Amino acid sequence: MLRLANPLVLIWMILVLLLGTTIGASLVLSGAIGLSVSLSIALVKSALIYWRYMHLNEETALSRMAALAAAVWLLILLVFLCVDYLTRSFA
Repeated sequence: MLRLANPLVLIWMILVLLLGTTIGASLVLSGAIGLSVSLSIALVKSALIYWRYMHLNEETALSRMAALAAAVWLLILLVFLCVDYLTRSFA
């Protein structure tokens, strides 16, 4: 049976596979469904990077909550950015 010496290599391979899926989805899908699929894949990729490469699986619960709070705060700021862009008049 094939066994990887380093689990980080497995995570990297998953990230490359998700990158290929993102590229394929951008070529096949368009509109709102393409955007939602691409953002969902990006969310999975960022969760893998947070969990494994930033070693959140080895941290305490407080550190995990701080990382989650930072991600939620970034999401709030991005929502405000989108609302600002959509409500401006470009005349």
